[in-house]
Amino acid sequence: MNKDLTVGRPGKVLWQFCLPLFGSILFQQLYNIADSFVAGKFIGNDALAAVGNSYEITLIFIAFAFGCNIGCSVIAAQLFGAKKYGELKTAVFTALTASGAICLLLMLGGIVFCDGLLTLIHTPPEILADSKLYLNIYILGLPFVFLYNVSTGIFSALGDSRTPFIFLACSSLSNIAADILFVTAFHMGVAGVAWATFLCQGVSCVLALLFLLLRFRRIKTDGAVKLFSWRLLRRFATVAVPSILQQSFISVGNIIIQSVINNFGVAVMAGYSASVKLNNMVVTSLTTMGNGVSNYTAQNLGAAKYDRIGEGFRAGLKLVWMLCVPLALTYFIAGRWLVYLFLDSPTGQAMDIGVTFLRILSPFYFVISAKIVADGVLRGAGLMKPFMIATFTDLFLRVLLAELLSRTALATTGIWISWPIGWVVATALSVTFYFSAKRKNFSAGDRRMQ
Repeated sequence: MNKDLTVGRPGKVLWQFCLPLFGSILFQQLYNIADSFVAGKFIGNDALAAVGNSYEITLIFIAFAFGCNIGCSVIAAQLFGAKKYGELKTAVFTALTASGAICLLLMLGGIVFCDGLLTLIHTPPEILADSKLYLNIYILGLPFVFLYNVSTGIFSALGDSRTPFIFLACSSLSNIAADILFVTAFHMGVAGVAWATFLCQGVSCVLALLFLLLRFRRIKTDGAVKLFSWRLLRRFATVAVPSILQQSFISVGNIIIQSVINNFGVAVMAGYSASVKLNNMVVTSLTTMGNGVSNYTAQNLGAAKYDRIGEGFRAGLKLVWMLCVPLALTYFIAGRWLVYLFLDSPTGQAMDIGVTFLRILSPFYFVISAKIVADGVLRGAGLMKPFMIATFTDLFLRVLLAELLSRTALATTGIWISWPIGWVVATALSVTFYFSAKRKNFSAGDRRMQ
């Protein structure tokens, strides 16, 4: 059901809204974790390395889908908070159309440049064929990825975080079963892992779109609703394009880092592939909580309830820090057992690499989570410039330091150290930008709504 985030105690409202989002993203991450788990356990380290290697390229496509999700979600939340339901429907139809066009262009580019990208990141010859196979199948499923992301963004804008959670829980658990079935019973190898994800994402996409259309039929409006608006497209682009650029550059940065890691061999690639999936599960989960803060901020901005935005920031910070405590402790203390879930041996270089990576990064989850909450407020208020400055600073530092420190005696450890350094600097910037916007009562974001 739709939920008005502009009423009720901010802390309680955010908890009730964000916790299902947290559960949703955990199940979302099961897609990639399941792929790596099945590849590493039932096929071998080369297959794990191939899936992890391709995963860094798929993040470019996910960046675009995520940007469309945020753009539609923020604009829809602002209109929902302002109770402009006719414009809300037009904005959603406009966003779906624009996202579909972007998806088709990406599919074409992916098919054409797939081989070149894999060669560019120094993919070892022994895993090139499997990396290409996994990536090509993934590209075929991009329409499911895009339409599902936009649909869940709309549900969140309406204050409904439970419906996406149910879809993801069912499809992710099905994906695990399909992965194992295709690989162990049908002996399809890496292709089985990719096709299982394709099918399960397709089912969740169709269900999400169907439920979204049924939900919109219940929202009453006066007169006919336009299916497309250039004005609303510009508002969508104002939020979506910076988000896409931000995520895309992060993905490109990760690809550059992956190319540095690839120079150290397949064992290092396998260890990194396992541990980075675990790390991404935490960071992406926290980012989703930040998206919840964005929806909360956007609705309250639309309703001109500015005081609630600051209260939401404090409540969001408490929420992510409470989640960081068990996650950081688990990764730091039990990292070896978690990495072992993906590897076929509890010893060796791949295991040592994965454990070192997690132990260096996990204590800094408290730092990056503060940035994510501040960014959530900035995005929800439409203040994209300061948000991008902080994010690009983090990316620039991580890529530069990974390249430089990998050439020192630190070797791979130097690459992992670049993450915390980038996080600390970027967090300081994001929090500073948040307090600056708060002093101005988020007036710049308010003007963007006009």
